[in-house]
Amino acid sequence: MNKNFLWGTATASYQCEGGWNEGGRVPSLWDVYLHENNLENGNDASDHYHKYKEDIRLMKEGGHKAYRFSIAWPRIIKNDQGEVNPEGVQFYHNIIDECLKNGIEPFVTLFHWDLPQYLEEKGGWAEREICDAYVEYAKVCFEEYGDKVTYWSTFNEPRYYVFSGYKIGNYPPGIDDTQKTIQASFYMMLANALTVKLFREMKMKGQIGIVHSYAPIFGVDDSLETKIAMRKADNYFNNWILDTAIKGEIPIDMLGMLNEKYDLSFMKEADFEAIKHNTVDFAGLNYYARALIKPYTGGESILRINNKGSEAKGSSKVVVKGWFEQVFDNPDSTYTEWDTEIYPQGLYHGIMRAYEKYKVPIFITENGVAFYEDVPNEKSVDDQGRIHFLNAHINAILNAIDDGAEVLGYFIWSTMDLYSWKNGHEKRYGLVGVDFENNFERKPKSSYYWYKKVCESNGATIERS
Repeated sequence: MNKNFLWGTATASYQCEGGWNEGGRVPSLWDVYLHENNLENGNDASDHYHKYKEDIRLMKEGGHKAYRFSIAWPRIIKNDQGEVNPEGVQFYHNIIDECLKNGIEPFVTLFHWDLPQYLEEKGGWAEREICDAYVEYAKVCFEEYGDKVTYWSTFNEPRYYVFSGYKIGNYPPGIDDTQKTIQASFYMMLANALTVKLFREMKMKGQIGIVHSYAPIFGVDDSLETKIAMRKADNYFNNWILDTAIKGEIPIDMLGMLNEKYDLSFMKEADFEAIKHNTVDFAGLNYYARALIKPYTGGESILRINNKGSEAKGSSKVVVKGWFEQVFDNPDSTYTEWDTEIYPQGLYHGIMRAYEKYKVPIFITENGVAFYEDVPNEKSVDDQGRIHFLNAHINAILNAIDDGAEVLGYFIWSTMDLYSWKNGHEKRYGLVGVDFENNFERKPKSSYYWYKKVCESNGATIERS
């Protein structure tokens, strides 16, 4: 096992910081969307904005070697003229310095979904202008933090962000528009390439990658129909991010199918050149579950995700018309209250496939499991289910490393309990419990102490199978 393996945990700015109107931060599209719809919001989140020193101390005491966090664009750039907010810039200097002081590697994501509202009002990711705005924002971050940060990610989960906002419509901007989904997907990948180009031109030290919501594709059988459906599903779930970012090639069979129905004339020759020549150094893979696929049987496209937990268990449904259907009721599988299949062997196979295909270093940038937990009334949550889940998934990673895959780090989602988008605060992922009712008190769970041993032993305490 590589002695420099990065054991850590992960958060995202909107989900953990709070301080939504402090320190010169301007509103994000999430602030406006959640406030206008009277939905549970991240105004205070986990109060990391005020408690980051305590949180980083807990990371150090928990044996963590790295902390994956995101910078909030609305804290850094105040308006569409590009005015920089010094207080926001300083806040992330403070976080990075605190990490380094405690021997923790900062692993920085530039965009984890909190787009400034002033850009959303100009059309957000569906408009070409956003690429320039994003590159300018990235430039400020590179100039400010470049001498202190080794690992950068351009985007967290472009697929999940774009499809949820522009197609499923359960996240802001809350629309169902396939044309805009295609545009936003493309412009995000173009912005990724242009930012990689800037990174190289600025001769930044360190490495830059992209973080993807990875769903390794499995089929219900070995028939030709299923194999064709799997290819279409792989394009839908994975290839348009990973092929584009790592190989510089958007899957041409997917573009061919889209071009039959939609207007792709906004994609320019120069864009494809930029994508081709500016590829990432590493792949960050967020793994929660595989995607089990069967051939399309009929009906319109349905993309229904369970954001309500136990009251909506079993309601998730994914059908892409003419392409494939996803199976959520496999009798041999266990599912969480949010319909996420627990399938650790999918992580092993997913890593091996990605490494064989792309031959770049891999970080598992998120992996974890959510439960309902009674943090306010417990001294410490005894989360043996989470320990069992994490052990099985880390074992899968170690097996992949044993079989030759270059995996350089592992980040549990999440550092502490946090605001889980439209699932609110009930959906708890943290190794550290947060008592949201009592001054955001931190309460390390059993999994925190278990993971401390994993980190300090460099994985030797994992029960192998």
